Order: sequence, then structure tokens, then C-alpha cells
Amino acid sequence: MQTTRVVQADGGERLMWLTTTRVFYAGLLGAASERNFGGYGIYVSPRGLPNRIRIGGGAWQSGELFVVPPQVPHRVESAEPLILNLLVEADSADPDALPAVLRHCGPVQDAAFVRGVRAAHAHLLHASGRECFDSFDFDRLFFGQALAPRPMDARIRRVVERVNADPAAARSAEQCADDVHLSFSRFLHLFKAQTGMTYRAFRAWKRARSLLRYVRESASLTDIALDAGYPDSTHFSHSIRQIYGLKPSDIVAGSRRLALHDAAGRVLCN
Repeated sequence: MQTTRVVQADGGERLMWLTTTRVFYAGLLGAASERNFGGYGIYVSPRGLPNRIRIGGGAWQSGELFVVPPQVPHRVESAEPLILNLLVEADSADPDALPAVLRHCGPVQDAAFVRGVRAAHAHLLHASGRECFDSFDFDRLFFGQALAPRPMDARIRRVVERVNADPAAARSAEQCADDVHLSFSRFLHLFKAQTGMTYRAFRAWKRARSLLRYVRESASLTDIALDAGYPDSTHFSHSIRQIYGLKPSDIVAGSRRLALHDAAGRVLCN
């Protein structure tokens, strides 16, 4: 049974809801440089002021709603401190059955979806601190329907589930290939074909994503790096900056007034 860890903070409109396959973040964007996620990223302006996005080395574009597919480098600038950001893991959703809003790259004109995200944010704010989010259906709250799961070879799914369950574990591609009785070259080929990412990129993303669980911890950055599976703080800082466009210290500092709802942790609802 999935439980929820809730860390309350006096953050006003700021909160983050983490599940194994989804993230909703309402908080500070900061002065982020180029970022590169392993899932479908959605950015929504909370109050209608246009934000800016640059995809790769392209021109800056403006809008209230941006969508970025997995592994697409991009940079976002927010017109106000708060931004609403959703993330759908690439390994969890069928790319051929995505809702229309996720079939874009860059600014999207979809006023109904924008209103829905803002309404969902307001709904979660009202519930935060009063009840756990376990009873909420993430997909129906934001997309109005359950997203179809990504079809996947059972052997590759087994590896994906192991990494999702413990991103900090040091599992090499060779070990994974042995575990599922595939040759090394066949495993690498099949993994990329089934998930859309190389095994190395997948592991790097999942490890960096796990940082979100620690942003409200009192531990030092060195301890967080080790708990997340990084060999040292230098590697930790470099990897996090490549994916989030921010230093780990900036991410943690910007999360001090964030209410965190973590569906992978123990029950701490208040």
C-alpha cells in the first residue's frame, strides 16, 4: 500500500507532490540555466503573466503554457517567482496515446488545460496540511483521464521497476543484462527501444529526480549526495546542474518554505 510523507512548511502557495511516476511542483523557478528532464515537462504561469522558453539553441518564445518532451534541453524564465510545473515520467506513459496537450514542444495554446492546472493547484493547497494526497488521482486531477501506461517488454520493465524503487543502487548495465538473461548489446538496444532513453541516461535522470525527496531534509548536501547514490559531492553537483539547471544548494534553499507530499515515504500527515 502506497503511503504519503508530508512535510509541512509555511510556504503560502508553494507545494510539491511526488509519486513514482508524476511530480507536481508549485514553487520557485530560480535563475535556472538549461535543463534536461527524463520526462514530459509542463510549465504553467500561475496568474496569466507570460513566461519565456528557449528550446535548445532556438529563439526565446513566450506563453502561459509550455510543454517539453523528454530529453529535450530547454531553458525557462518565469515572469514571477512562482511557477506551476508538472512532470510525467517517460517510462510510465504510452507515447502513442498521450493527451493532446503533451504532443507538443514549446508554447501551447490550451486555455482549458491552463485553467485546470490552476484549479488543481488551488485544490491541493486547500487539502495540504488537512489530508494526505493518497486519495487523489493525479492524472484525473490534471488531465481528466488516466494516462495509458507505456507498453514494455517484461524484462525491461523489471529493470525499470528496480531502478524506480531504488535509484541510488549501483546497478550497471552489465548486471541488469545478466539479471534478465540478455546479452549486454541486446539489453542496451532493447532498453533504449522500449524506454526512449539509454540505460545510462535513465539511471542519471532517476538518481537526479530522487533529489526532490530530500529537499526538505536537514541533512548536509554531502549526506544527501551519498543517500541519493552519488559517489561524491562534486559528481552530485555536476549531475544536478546538468538536469535541473541549478546547483543542489540553490534547489534546497529554494525549497525551505515548500510543503512536500511524498508518496514514497512514511505517513506524516497533519
